[in-house]
Amino acid sequence: MVVGMLAERPYMRGEYQRETTSALTWLLSALAAGFVVQMGLSLWAGPAGDKLESVAGLSAATVKATWGATVLSHALLHSSRFILHGLANGLLLFFLGRELVPLLGARRFLGLLVAANLVGALAWLALHWQRPGDVHLGVTAGVCGLLVVFAAFNPQQRVDFLLFFLWPVTLKARHIVMTWLGLDLLGLFLHEIPATPLPLGLGLSHSAHLGGMIAGLVYFRFVHHAGWFNPLDRDVATLPAWLPGRAEAVAAPATATAGLDAAPPATSPAELRAEVDRILDKITSEGLASLTPAERRLLDEARHNLPRR
Repeated sequence: MVVGMLAERPYMRGEYQRETTSALTWLLSALAAGFVVQMGLSLWAGPAGDKLESVAGLSAATVKATWGATVLSHALLHSSRFILHGLANGLLLFFLGRELVPLLGARRFLGLLVAANLVGALAWLALHWQRPGDVHLGVTAGVCGLLVVFAAFNPQQRVDFLLFFLWPVTLKARHIVMTWLGLDLLGLFLHEIPATPLPLGLGLSHSAHLGGMIAGLVYFRFVHHAGWFNPLDRDVATLPAWLPGRAEAVAAPATATAGLDAAPPATSPAELRAEVDRILDKITSEGLASLTPAERRLLDEARHNLPRR
């Protein structure tokens, strides 16, 4: 439906230059740039190249030294010893972004990613504050938050992927989240809390992953559909039943509600097209979830009534 209406706009038919760089592209480019700088330093300076991770990575020492800046900067760095760390996060962000940006809008998508990674970082710090030598890198906590939101929207959607990039596996989205959650809980109590070493010198930040998952769940459950977050979805306050004259007073809010919910009447194709353009701009900036019921109805009507060119 939305694709058909986008085709009605002149600038979407090639008469105007389209924006080609999305927020997701900028995000993936920033992560790739951070990883390239890391690898370049490691190859050029040898062991001294790890200094970037010790300065911009997350740890109790760097948080104190940078006034908390590494709570954000660590997301741009990934393990230079385990290349799959950055590669897996980049692939997951790409696929989750393609699904979630149209639903949430670019701003909410990026805001959710940053918030989930921040909560994950704080959860990791709470556990590792007394371990100054431990360093946390990566945006995996944010990816976990996005994955939870994706599964909340599409719990039954089947996802095909290669396990360890070798074996094809098909799982439902909710099963992926539950499996990841179980593995992180197991790793938290068997590896991270007791500080038990893993094979090949790997270190997994299960606490950060769990923090990101909690942030994603809180967003979907309490923020995404909340009235304070979506003002147009708020219920109009009604007067208490015991107040005299309630019946007359309720009529006015009901009329106001209808006015807010209904799109402006379009008496001509030109007016209808202008209103559709406004709604499509709203979808682009805020996502499909931001539309009111009236706006959704108007798009459906426009799909049938506007002439195709």
